[in-house]
Amino acid sequence: MRKFLAATVLASSTLGLGINNFGMLAEAQEDVRYGGTIRSILVEGNQRIEARTVQSYLLLEPGDPFDPERIDLSLKTLFATNLFADVSIDRRGDDLLIQVVENPIINRVIFEGNRALRDDKLREEVQAAPRGVFTAARVQADVQRILELYRRSGRFAAKVEPQYKPLAQNRVDLIFEITEGPTTGVRAINFIGNKAYSDSRLRSEIVTRQSRLWRFFSSNDNYDANRLEFDREKLREFYQNNGYYDFRVVSAVAEMTPDQRDFYITYTVDEGRQYDFGTIRVETALEKLDADVLRSVVPIQEGQLFRGSLIEATIDSLTYAAGIAGYAFVDVRPQVSVNEQTGRIDITFAIDEGPRVYIERINIVGNTQTLDRVIRRELRISEGDAFNRILLDRSRNRVRALGFFKNVEITETPSEQPDRTIVELKVEEQSTGELSFAAGFSSVDAYLFDLSASQRNLRGRGQSVVARTSLSSRQQVVDLRFTEPRFLDRNLSAGVEMFATRQDFEEFTGFKSETIGGGLRMAFPLSDRMQMGLSYRLQSDDVNITDRNIIIDENGNLLRTIVQIAGQDTPDDPFDDLFREPRPEDVGPGEFLVDICDPAYLFRDTICRSERNDISSIIGYSLFLDRTNDPISPTRGFDLRFSQDIAGIGGDVRYIRTEAGLSFYRGIWRDVVASARFAGGYVHTLDEQQGVRINNRFFRGGSTFRGFDVAGLGPREILRIFDPNTGEIVDTRRLNSLGGNAYYQGTFELTVPNFIPEEYGIRSAVFVDVGSLGLLSDVDKGDPIFITDPAILGLGDLNAVRLTKDSLSLRASAGLSVFWDSPFGPIRFDFSQIIRREEYDRTETFRFSTSTRF
Repeated sequence: MRKFLAATVLASSTLGLGINNFGMLAEAQEDVRYGGTIRSILVEGNQRIEARTVQSYLLLEPGDPFDPERIDLSLKTLFATNLFADVSIDRRGDDLLIQVVENPIINRVIFEGNRALRDDKLREEVQAAPRGVFTAARVQADVQRILELYRRSGRFAAKVEPQYKPLAQNRVDLIFEITEGPTTGVRAINFIGNKAYSDSRLRSEIVTRQSRLWRFFSSNDNYDANRLEFDREKLREFYQNNGYYDFRVVSAVAEMTPDQRDFYITYTVDEGRQYDFGTIRVETALEKLDADVLRSVVPIQEGQLFRGSLIEATIDSLTYAAGIAGYAFVDVRPQVSVNEQTGRIDITFAIDEGPRVYIERINIVGNTQTLDRVIRRELRISEGDAFNRILLDRSRNRVRALGFFKNVEITETPSEQPDRTIVELKVEEQSTGELSFAAGFSSVDAYLFDLSASQRNLRGRGQSVVARTSLSSRQQVVDLRFTEPRFLDRNLSAGVEMFATRQDFEEFTGFKSETIGGGLRMAFPLSDRMQMGLSYRLQSDDVNITDRNIIIDENGNLLRTIVQIAGQDTPDDPFDDLFREPRPEDVGPGEFLVDICDPAYLFRDTICRSERNDISSIIGYSLFLDRTNDPISPTRGFDLRFSQDIAGIGGDVRYIRTEAGLSFYRGIWRDVVASARFAGGYVHTLDEQQGVRINNRFFRGGSTFRGFDVAGLGPREILRIFDPNTGEIVDTRRLNSLGGNAYYQGTFELTVPNFIPEEYGIRSAVFVDVGSLGLLSDVDKGDPIFITDPAILGLGDLNAVRLTKDSLSLRASAGLSVFWDSPFGPIRFDFSQIIRREEYDRTETFRFSTSTRF
């Protein structure tokens, strides 16, 4: 294999040879330049390029005189095509002879030695490609591109040596041998001239980080010259948002350490003085706009610390307000007046009607998988429409809401016509298909096993298909779903689903359930921000109450729930007593062994009403109103949800289930967002004799109400043990959770910075949850059961009463939630402190859970 240097020397030599040949030819032609005309043009040495193609580049034709100047230009034109390694022009009698040596064709482009950067990334940068022409200049340019790519990734010691391997038919394999070298880090970042803020404070504001051992997951501690320019802008933004209007970065210098492994970065800054906002005015001559009303939407107050970002926010607010008033084209110009003596900055926002501009075309860039029409149908503006910033922002949010793209940007570029603009919508595709396997542990479900296959953008058409199997100690789910977002090419989504679920919450609620069914659903917009959905489900529900043997008499009265098997000979020592559940051999004359839900038992639990197999036919509808500024990560606005399910049009179950939710969002500072969510629900039975089955009631707790265990708050059966002589309550035992027919809840959450690099995917938020659950119907509560026989529960001389507690009194908790988008799936940690509770509620202070997103 030859070194690429030989190819470079060869190309240079042949170029010089061609020029020398022409020099000698020119002298000869000078002697014969009046000696006749060209009879024909001959081409020799060409292999794959036709002679006709070579002749097309000449400035001479048969019948033309032998002109030295035109021959010289023809020679230069042939070399400029980059198709030939050598070209010579000579005269053979009355014929003009063109002799060429073609440049080789690249067979393959091979990268060797690269580990930090993949082949695909390198191929995107280089221009050399299979079936392309091999030239020394082009290959050397590709070498520089590869080196620049490595410099941007922090490897300034990288070396690239090009080589080529000759093949038959004038082809070559182009090989880039890469020595990546070590990553060039940032040993220290220093600041000169800063007085208001310390070096450490300024380091926290820029993206580049000093190289440290614990930053092995981060790439921001690698030196990048482009990032250096971005950091200058970040510093300017930070200072201007803290009142320093005159701030500037005098210089930013990067010096390599003597060992050539790291860089020292030094910023020299001029802070200037700190300013406050002075007088703020809004001026406009437009008839439909009132300057006083517009002043009320300006988020700047006189005397407030100057912040440059507030000027941009004011321009956006005024543009939006003018758009609502009917002015789609306005020009908002801030006129800034700086008073160095008073330290105040007066600003006048002048609003004029801007020139009317129309959209010439909309270019969609970056959608390598998603079809153009899937994106265009989400746009609220079309080619030929008048330019409207509000509709463009709304279109961007709708495209982001699809969930197909990591990033969506809209930019405008001027057209050749002054009243036209070109809109470019640039998207960055993200993975929408997933084949995942997950196993783990949760404080809610103990072990977890999850296998799922999903595609949210099937064949780039926006269709969604999901096949999921999830297993845990308390829940098993099989779910199949398909959704067509544009059914029959209309603005109507339709889907079908089939599901099977088995739940085992005996520990919390005393029952198991199995559900098998399927359903149809559709959704359509009522307005640009409101959507309505319709659904129908047909399912079979099988509820089984936990089996427990008891002994009753012939009248259905309870005799014993347990049998003592040890400790009878020491009645004064309760610590050696052992009990078990009754068995057939424990039944005496006139006694019967039955299940606790047996109809023969006179005082069976009210939960036993739910033990049956029913068919549920459920039709429902939902309304969703979205007035947020962003569908993925809102920082302003609100959304409203309302839904109702009606069971009873066929089937065995009859009820109306209603739920509503309202959420508010408000960005406070950078990534600090406050949110308030209010929710409530009520289920009303249409069969007063049957009540509401336990599996159709509401349950709160666990992840739905932090600080309380799964099904930890709300109506519950309790056993209250007391001394019959004094009436003193000795103990209260929590039994089964019964769920509730109504709930209300408010969640207040504030995301807080945790000073962990963003690339780790760790977010944190403080929260307060308030609300309650209850309102069981009388038929679902049952009457209190007094137990006075010491043998029934093994309570000695104590008595007990079994009763249902149901109260809609306020419960509250507060704490910290930590969210981690780990490589193993999303993980959530909840640390809670109970503020208010009822004595029969079950609480917890810590919860760990993991799940799989679809």
